[in-house]
Amino acid sequence: MKKETGMTDDEVLAHFTVGRPDFQTAASNLTAEEKSCLCAIARIVHDVGMDWYFTETPGDYFRIGCKTVADYLAGRHGKAFGYLLNTGGGCRLSFNNALCKDLGIEEGKKFLLNPECVSITRKIIDENRSVIERKWRGVGLWPDAYRKEEQPSTAPHDTTPEKKDVMTDTAATDNAVNLILYGPPGTGKTYATAAEAIALCGVTVPENRADLMAAYHRLMRTGQIEFVTFHQSIAYEDFIEGLRPLQEVTPSGAEGGQPAAGFTLAPQDGVFRRIVRAALGEVGEDEEENVFSLGDRRVFKLSMGVANNHEDAHIFENAIRDGYAIIGYGEVDFTAPRFSSSDAILRGVQESGVTDKVLTSSSGWVKMPNIFRNQMRIGDIIVVSRGNTQFRAIGQVTGDYYFEPLETRPDYAHRRRVKWVWVDPKGQPVGNIYAKDFSMATVYQLGRSLINVPALGRYVNGPQDAPLPERKPYVLIIDEINRANISKVFGELITLLEPDKRLGKPNELQVRLPYSGDQFGVPPNLHIVGTMNTADRSIALLDTALRRRFDFRELMPDPTRLETVGGIDLAAVLRALNERIEYLFDREHQIGHAYFIGCQNRASIDRVMRDRIIPLLAEYFYEDWDKVAAVLGDADEAEGDHKGGFLIREKLLVPRGLGLESEGSSRYRWRVRTPQEGFDYTKGLLGA
Repeated sequence: MKKETGMTDDEVLAHFTVGRPDFQTAASNLTAEEKSCLCAIARIVHDVGMDWYFTETPGDYFRIGCKTVADYLAGRHGKAFGYLLNTGGGCRLSFNNALCKDLGIEEGKKFLLNPECVSITRKIIDENRSVIERKWRGVGLWPDAYRKEEQPSTAPHDTTPEKKDVMTDTAATDNAVNLILYGPPGTGKTYATAAEAIALCGVTVPENRADLMAAYHRLMRTGQIEFVTFHQSIAYEDFIEGLRPLQEVTPSGAEGGQPAAGFTLAPQDGVFRRIVRAALGEVGEDEEENVFSLGDRRVFKLSMGVANNHEDAHIFENAIRDGYAIIGYGEVDFTAPRFSSSDAILRGVQESGVTDKVLTSSSGWVKMPNIFRNQMRIGDIIVVSRGNTQFRAIGQVTGDYYFEPLETRPDYAHRRRVKWVWVDPKGQPVGNIYAKDFSMATVYQLGRSLINVPALGRYVNGPQDAPLPERKPYVLIIDEINRANISKVFGELITLLEPDKRLGKPNELQVRLPYSGDQFGVPPNLHIVGTMNTADRSIALLDTALRRRFDFRELMPDPTRLETVGGIDLAAVLRALNERIEYLFDREHQIGHAYFIGCQNRASIDRVMRDRIIPLLAEYFYEDWDKVAAVLGDADEAEGDHKGGFLIREKLLVPRGLGLESEGSSRYRWRVRTPQEGFDYTKGLLGA
């Protein structure tokens, strides 16, 4: 990242005052010391890679942290590193309370812009560099990079340079993006995926390539971007999930299990399922901050009385007050150990005569008590519904099943001890924590793939009025996507990739995975970007099912990116090569500009031609050197030896004794000019 500490104070302040008249007025009222200290703080923040950005929040001028343009346009305000506050025409600086607490700094204090404030800023940054790297490190943008009126609604990353191969309408979208970049070799497809992925993650795409790659690697470290290359041997078991051998252990020894003979086969996630878990929030991002994670715990929906029935209100109220969960279904006591299965509960209900219905193990009278007594475990989470579209309490199971009928409603008797961690009798929308409405069943386990785990964690761990987090976008880059057997790799999941089939969408679909048996769906915040080399003749046409589910964007050779190097007009060379290739073969086998993009002198151009371009042409034309010569401008209709600019043709003598001296056409040997002989670009590519 470029550090701009050499800017004058006026140049620094210019980044803050452009398009912000209220701050222009405040800045003009600052004393010389306040201006100097503000600019010093601005430089410190900028140099560690954090961004300054505008907000619409009353009382704020700017915030410090990592603010994506998508968040800004959406008006979302997350927890920042610090705040430059409007204090009645003046300016004060405050910091995130969590950073101040461990350093003995008064939480919520608004600091004057003075040398002490500069020192405190340095102290907080120095003591929290690892946290800054994880949570707030952007690319060091100034506030004028976020001027709202300059942000096109379809292109939030407005800093993308004109000639970058970056799609301008995919950034930070609520709809899943399935995109394949395709074209001949060397057109920058893999190169472009970095900028594409950054944009889809909602981060401004830096103009400088070094800054762009720094942002890309930062997102990879946080798990928001994954990269995989397809090949002919990759399979479903590598990409989705497969069985892998695990050595068995024996529960002996003071330190725990010891290795045992033999092994077991256990399901192991592939790269696709791992990033799906991350996109669903199942993978904790920051263990040091105790980010909520379900681990092995399950989440159950539970009804306690009819939500809109005043006569049932006491069922919910008493349970919350006294710390238990309760369900109905008769006055049969299932406390005895013999009721540890659904069959035993079925016999118990039948013997009690509590109902004259014909019962099976799937009847509510059996299934609901069985889930509540036998399947629910200590540590599991309970979400109490309020109708099918809201929830009104969340708790953690702390005790086993016990039987204690309510005096006013004896049919409500099956209980478990629960620590209620969040309660709101008025209810909140189910969509805050779950991707679909609840069903009418009294108790059942919620689908793990549909749970917004970070949002649920905010209810469990945070204050009730805390804003709910939104799921971050994730991007899976699949390089050379057409080299694999798509039906073999994706299997039945190919259907789940469609945007309208994603979790929570109108036509949502899930499948049951064959090895783990888990229900599986693809979340809408996971984007897929693939690349496809159209010149690869080692594979068949792309799978039609995959083609229908992806958008395709062609990247073709762009000679305008090339310059004259060492007296050779590289743009003209590339045009000449590709015109002839297209004439003799097709447009999909052209040569990309990336082959020449790094050439610095004549020697490097010669190396590219000798070691990369000419061997590629020989492969294209199946060693037909007459066509290779035609592309290079070295073809000659006359018989006999010929010296071209790149190739030399030598006539072969007919072997004696075969009697063929006067029969048939002449045969030739072709060879590439040696480095000592050098190449002559003017003969056939650039014209004499």
